[in-house]
Amino acid sequence: MSTKATVEKLVSLCKRRGLVFQSSEIYGGIGGFWDYGPLGVELKNNIKQAWWKAVVQERDDVVGQDAAIVMNPTVWRASGHLDTFADPMVDCKECKRRFRADDLVGRVPASAHGHEVAAKVVRCPECGGELTEPRMFNLMFRTYVGPVEDDASTAYLRPETAQGIFVNFANILTTSRKKLPLGIAQIGKAFRNEITPGNFIFRDREFEQMEIEYFVKPGTDEQWHQHWVEERYNWYLGLGMRKENVRTRQLDREELAHYAKDTYEVEYRFPMGWSELEGIANRTDFDLRRHAEFSGRELDYFDEESGEHIVPYVIEPSAGVDRLFMAFLMDAYDEEEVRGETRVIMRLHKDLAPVKVAVLPLSRHEKLVPPAREVWALVRKHWMSQYDDAQSIGRRYRRQDEVGTPLCVTIDFDTLEDKAVTIRERDSMEQVRVPIAGLVAALRERLEG
Repeated sequence: MSTKATVEKLVSLCKRRGLVFQSSEIYGGIGGFWDYGPLGVELKNNIKQAWWKAVVQERDDVVGQDAAIVMNPTVWRASGHLDTFADPMVDCKECKRRFRADDLVGRVPASAHGHEVAAKVVRCPECGGELTEPRMFNLMFRTYVGPVEDDASTAYLRPETAQGIFVNFANILTTSRKKLPLGIAQIGKAFRNEITPGNFIFRDREFEQMEIEYFVKPGTDEQWHQHWVEERYNWYLGLGMRKENVRTRQLDREELAHYAKDTYEVEYRFPMGWSELEGIANRTDFDLRRHAEFSGRELDYFDEESGEHIVPYVIEPSAGVDRLFMAFLMDAYDEEEVRGETRVIMRLHKDLAPVKVAVLPLSRHEKLVPPAREVWALVRKHWMSQYDDAQSIGRRYRRQDEVGTPLCVTIDFDTLEDKAVTIRERDSMEQVRVPIAGLVAALRERLEG
């Protein structure tokens, strides 16, 4: 995190520049739901594409899938979500506000998701009123399938994407014709009816996950667990996240989920403190055994080396796209003084930047517009780009700087004579003149080199 970045500054920038809006804002909004604007959806897509490239495209042991959001409700009984996917909740008897009990004790203990509440706060942090006894609140959104709303038609919006992978394990093992270790990756929406969503987009009720279930032979699970912890940590550093702001932490035994043998978190130093970006859990064979039990189907793997059928262990790297979105912006945010003015700059990695190239005519002069439009038509075939001719060239540079655009291309009156343009670099503000004929190659060298 930049020392100059605050949640307030980030919220303001995201609203002003079209990255993130409060959902249903014209009706007063709805807590825990957010909409991503033109620049926001580009950044979000770039994060997902960078993840997919690293964990699927560049590996020979991971394949992808896209499972349905609504599944047979027995999936959630087998996984334990119907019985244990809950948080401890308390209400203030005076102001009627509602809180997660584990938030009030300043930690996230094993009390979350089905375990007993380990500590109790008896006074409301807002008004000092007395709190109720903690009670468990199931986080799953309930819905109905078909025209009749009864128990037989009850279904749930998935609270995680993982279970859609587990129930398709046999299908993908057969059709992919791969051997262990085998990973299955998925990006998709998940829904949790959080008691207290907050900290902007950090804790939402509708969010997007990027998850891998990596199936391995028992006995090799600890080795592969360490592999994925290192891989995932280095992915953040490779996309420009500052080393002092990101760390891995092994969870204490009392913090582990009921299915986990061991778990590490990749954490980021947000303004509210170190918080989870991604969990990398050793889930053992818990999920496959549970689904085999409830479905009556064999979910095992024939190991040709031993000649035995085994139930694979699972290593699960699971990241939240919205949290990564927030962390990358926090980390990239910077301010500096330039000629007596404050320049706000998003030092985003070029692979993540929502706009790669901005095309800027020096002015709206009738002689500059046609060549500027021609240059933009040339550029936008290759990269996400913007055309901006409003206000002074200095103001337009600043607008691009604060959304992280790596390169600006300026068309001026000299262009009419020398058929060349100026490339201006975001971080250094250095400028170089290149012929239009060589512009695409020059941009590619800077963006993809």
